[in-house]
Amino acid sequence: MSTHAAGLTSAEIDRRLVWRYIFAGLCASLVSIGLARFAFTPLIPELIQSHWFPATTVVYLGAANLAGYVLGALIGRRIANWLTNERVLRLMMVLISLAFVACAYPLSFLWYFSWRFISGVAGGVVMVLLAGTILPHVPQARRGAAGGAIFLGLGLGIAGSGTLIPLLLKLGLAQTWIGLAAVSALLTAASWFAWPSGKLAAKGVHAPTSTHDMVRFGRAVRLLYGQYALMAASAVPPMVFLVDFVTRGLGRSADQGALFWAIYGLGAIVGPPLYGYMADRLRPRAVARAVCAAMLPVLAAFYITDNIYVLGILTLAIGTFAPGMVPLALACVHELVPHNGPRQNIAWTRASIISAVALAIGAYGFSALYGATGGNHRVLFLTGAALLVLAILADLFGRVVPTQHGDYP
Repeated sequence: MSTHAAGLTSAEIDRRLVWRYIFAGLCASLVSIGLARFAFTPLIPELIQSHWFPATTVVYLGAANLAGYVLGALIGRRIANWLTNERVLRLMMVLISLAFVACAYPLSFLWYFSWRFISGVAGGVVMVLLAGTILPHVPQARRGAAGGAIFLGLGLGIAGSGTLIPLLLKLGLAQTWIGLAAVSALLTAASWFAWPSGKLAAKGVHAPTSTHDMVRFGRAVRLLYGQYALMAASAVPPMVFLVDFVTRGLGRSADQGALFWAIYGLGAIVGPPLYGYMADRLRPRAVARAVCAAMLPVLAAFYITDNIYVLGILTLAIGTFAPGMVPLALACVHELVPHNGPRQNIAWTRASIISAVALAIGAYGFSALYGATGGNHRVLFLTGAALLVLAILADLFGRVVPTQHGDYP
């Protein structure tokens, strides 16, 4: 395998090894984001009903994971300077498995908050290291699809949270956390030897911290950061408030709310591979532009329609967006910063940090807006559509305004 270096054509790369690496990446994204973040959402009502925590504090437990995610994205590259990428990724998956076990025992609010925070840190570290660990071993023409396959774990986590969690809850809340720990440990073990060896990584992938801090990018990359942040924030209303909108906003049953979450999860499974495939076939930035233009009327339609069947179609469409934008943004980074692995990794790390902050701000901001409007879900969806308008305008600005002399990707 030492002859298989990054950048070789597909004919020179052992495809079985490439798929093994992609499998490891999928397991990592499923454990670190798909389960650690999204499996918590359907557990919130049970945490309250079982009197583990009052409703006023549960929201902070959810925010703890997002806060930890931001910190993890900030320190992930620095940790990788001390250890090889695959060792860090394995360690983070083990930490998340331990966090699931710890959450089975509600010893105190601080205990619970700390472990939710730790799982978020691990998720942030995984997100910034994952692509740079695997994609250098994938042919250039297939990296969009490979990124989609790696981040398919996000969609599987969303879908799994609507199917696996209800089954586990029949055994009890503590048993549910233990079950999640078992699934996480199983995925960690299955992927343990599937990671590419650090010896195979291209030299120079880990830039020194000081160099990392001094690297600058041009306007195109900075505009991408802004677009990615706006896209991430616009995905918050359906991602957080969809079930509540169906059950309380439309007066539908809890079963119908669960059905809509399952539909959203189906879209989430389709999103990453679909967006990644499109990024390979077309220019990634053109795909991002088209996706924003397509999702804009979808979000706006939530504001005007009550038809349950139309809402089902809209839910399937918008479900592709949140997880699908991750491999798409990664492909955009590779398009704007071509043939330079270290700079790509730095650009992606910064994009991940900015999107994490946007998600956290969006979650708090939309919650505040929900309270200020007296629980009006439709205003949230309309605001999400407005954020996409800003993302489209930012893209148009980048194409219309001439690039300044000396600007660089």
